[in-house]
Amino acid sequence: MPYHFLKLKNDRCSELYSTLYPSKPDRGTKRPREEESEEAKLRQKFGRDRFRSYEDVDPAFVVEEEESKKKAEQMLEEMEEEEPEPVDEGYIKKMILTFEKRSYKNQELRIKFPDNPEKFMESELDLNDIIQEMHVIATMPNLYRLLVELNAVHSILGLLGHDNTDVSIGVVDLLQELTDIDTLHESEEGAEVIIDALLEGHVVALLVQNLERLDETVKEEGDGVHNTLAIIENIAEFRPEMCSEAAQQGLMQWLLKRIKAKMPFDANKLYASEILAILLQNNDSNRELLGELDGIDVLLQQLSVFKRHNPSTAEEQEMMENLFDSLCSCLMLSSNRERFLKGEGLQLMNLMLREKKMSRASALKVLDHAMIGPEGADNCHKFVDILGLRTIFPLFMKSPKKIKKAGVTEKEHEEHVCSIMANMLRNLKGQQRTRLLTKFTENDCEKVDRLMELYFKYLDAVQLADKKIEGEKHDMVRRGEIIEEDMEEEFYLRRLDVGLFILQLVCYIMVEICNSNIPQGRQRIFQILNMRGSSVKIVRHIMKEYAANIGDAQSEEFKDSEQMRILELLENF
Repeated sequence: MPYHFLKLKNDRCSELYSTLYPSKPDRGTKRPREEESEEAKLRQKFGRDRFRSYEDVDPAFVVEEEESKKKAEQMLEEMEEEEPEPVDEGYIKKMILTFEKRSYKNQELRIKFPDNPEKFMESELDLNDIIQEMHVIATMPNLYRLLVELNAVHSILGLLGHDNTDVSIGVVDLLQELTDIDTLHESEEGAEVIIDALLEGHVVALLVQNLERLDETVKEEGDGVHNTLAIIENIAEFRPEMCSEAAQQGLMQWLLKRIKAKMPFDANKLYASEILAILLQNNDSNRELLGELDGIDVLLQQLSVFKRHNPSTAEEQEMMENLFDSLCSCLMLSSNRERFLKGEGLQLMNLMLREKKMSRASALKVLDHAMIGPEGADNCHKFVDILGLRTIFPLFMKSPKKIKKAGVTEKEHEEHVCSIMANMLRNLKGQQRTRLLTKFTENDCEKVDRLMELYFKYLDAVQLADKKIEGEKHDMVRRGEIIEEDMEEEFYLRRLDVGLFILQLVCYIMVEICNSNIPQGRQRIFQILNMRGSSVKIVRHIMKEYAANIGDAQSEEFKDSEQMRILELLENF
């Protein structure tokens, strides 16, 4: 017997049983007394406070009580004998038909008696009941096609705009269960059918309209907001390409408004930040839309709270990371880097690096994204102007001890710092470039020493990985297997994982220093290479491999010019 029927039946049985046999505390066996009066017996039977004396008892009431008891007993017997209807295709069709009828009836009565709630209230309760019963459909995703074939999806979506928010919240709860990602994976066919129908019915636009009128100070409506975001997350996970359309249907605007709302931090703000990060992932159109909606300023304002204060809970820390991830995604677009610069994003990140709070590691990641490529040139120059070199070089010289608490590894920290250095050397011109290069000669070239320390650290890691890979390749050839292009890419990614990219960045910085007009930096690099028995040929080989793998999907011209520039630098190395 399905669980929901057992539960309904058990609940009703319990209610009837409690009516028939109200529980009383066990006080032990009571000794019968011969002198016990009829009044006492009645008081025992009907309750101490109901009747003060035998004379108060109305004989008709006693008869009525007996009849009620018999009727309840009879109903209990009937329920026990009653066999529940099996939940199959026919049952679901009947349920959908009942839903359509009740929905139509409620709509009709509301139109007929708009100012008289008593006339349509009962139909509204019936409608809400059938919506709750329809949750059983979520246990059978293989029958989702019935919702589409019988046009129920259209009717369900129509109720998102119902005047009574209780009904719309009930529909949201139903949709959240129907789109649960685990349920969708149980039946690929059923999932495809219902997701197609929901997207064709502009489900996101209707959900956003409903979100606009919900009052989160009311618990039920706050839960409705949370379940709405869950629906969007479920659909986005199953159909990632819907993110652009969803953002255009008002979702991006609502998320930004909710994130900047002056409300105490709660689960809904966390969820909104998570959905925003999902929408921006690998999606340039959404990144552009966020920029046009002044979203960069919104993100910077929300993150500014954490420049001097750590998040108070793990959930608030998660929200902070979501906002940083969103900002990094947006900075992949050159137009957003201009907005970031104008919004004084560099100043905020620089402050965060100095304050040494939990936000420092993420601020470093944002700076890295802001300076990448030729589009990051303006940010590089501005960073030097706001005395950013004083902040970044201490982080280059030594990885902070507390970075693990912020969920960042030493390798990630060193990658971001080296990337920032490399991008500044690539983009800076004139006085700012000279200021950067001069830093490497301070205190007897200690920063060059640190650079070489990183070089040998990651060279050892990469050479160890190369040895393992060569062994695997040898075994494959011996077995007669062909090493295909996909396998070569996998091997290259493994090398990147152990630190090849950081090694490439370090080598690039070495080559840039050697090509500058600072002889003491060049001398120290060659001196250390010779001391450690290393060779210039290794550096050249690493840089040639780096140049060969430079990729920029947006500009083939940039790729070619950058490769030529690196090869020219190597000629003078």
